Amino acid sequence: MEITVLLEPKEGHGYRASSGSPMATEAEGTSREEALCNLRVQIENKIRSGAEILTLEVGKPALPWARFAGTLKDDPLSEA
Repeated sequence: MEITVLLEPKEGHGYRASSGSPMATEAEGTSREEALCNLRVQIENKIRSGAEILTLEVGKPALPWARFAGTLKDDPLSEA
């Protein structure tokens, strides 16, 4: 899984790494690498504790085959 992280220098020294929702977490370190490593550990701990990132479909469900409609329209190999 890849997530977007904000990495910024702290006033004086060190760095702060933070991630947004749904895994909103923040960590600090004396170097960029340490801050990112500390953030990774916090997020991995959340996942080990049972946290999950899921998608949820709301509204009228799409037909299961609708995403494939027309995908083979111009494919010469699909013509029989």
